[in-house]
Amino acid sequence: KILSLIVSFFTSVYVTKWKEFFPLKEFRYPPSFHSRVISCASIEVLQQYLAWRQNDCHVNNQYETCLWMLIKHGKSENEPNDEQALNLMNSCAVAVLEEFEDITFAYGVSDEYSFVLKNASMFYQRQASEIVSVIVSFFTSMYVVKWKEFFPQKKLNYPPSFDGRAVCYPSSDIIRDYLAWRQVDCHINNQYNTCFWMLVKSGKSKSEAQGCLKGTQAREKNELLIQKFGIDYSKLPLMFRQGSSIFRARTEKSVASENKSSVEKVWNKVLVSHCNIIEPSFWMAHPSILNEEPPL
Repeated sequence: KILSLIVSFFTSVYVTKWKEFFPLKEFRYPPSFHSRVISCASIEVLQQYLAWRQNDCHVNNQYETCLWMLIKHGKSENEPNDEQALNLMNSCAVAVLEEFEDITFAYGVSDEYSFVLKNASMFYQRQASEIVSVIVSFFTSMYVVKWKEFFPQKKLNYPPSFDGRAVCYPSSDIIRDYLAWRQVDCHINNQYNTCFWMLVKSGKSKSEAQGCLKGTQAREKNELLIQKFGIDYSKLPLMFRQGSSIFRARTEKSVASENKSSVEKVWNKVLVSHCNIIEPSFWMAHPSILNEEPPL
């Protein structure tokens, strides 16, 4: 009730104040806002969350500014998804998990990656600045080393850099909520970007494409893609729609022993999966990721 009341009032005020800020622009479609409740265990957790949101604002704005300037000058990558660039990011994240045993899970979308450490980890004595710096540094190093593997014909013209920060979540439920939000965000952004770039490629200007998509819901975007461009959004690669999850999974393999008899070798292999991490079934199948008890 609290959530619905706040969202309802915010929407009402938004509509009421529209003419105050856009006196010459017609309100063509009723807006809607989505939200959810996050329970913070302490003031410190709340402060960390708000600080992360502010940093996220900066990072996203910086990214969008760079992206549109590159587009303006005709230097953008494949739109809306560069599969090789995503595979490069995934390969770097796999290397991070192989290098640091305390990292149990990673989720990546576009040029962003989230890494989850064991809840009882003493990695670098739990010093946030040291943890972030070593992970970011190693990831960047792998990105440069692996560049030619994924782009053999393309020169790396400028040394890449990544920024990161550490957030301490008080429970595995909140970590799952965060990762679920990241996957939902992946879907929303990919669906919008797919529609946007198809409209641009069909001859519309970027502002016209934005105007066509303004106020549209998921169903309307799906209809646009299939009716105008013959694209079934549900058939697009899972990596684009659901992002990439990286984790260790128990693997068994038969190997020959010294006396030539076959023995089973068991180890934890780092896997890349484009799976649904919103539903509980994934976490029930992999309880060790968040150090949870397996279901009975």
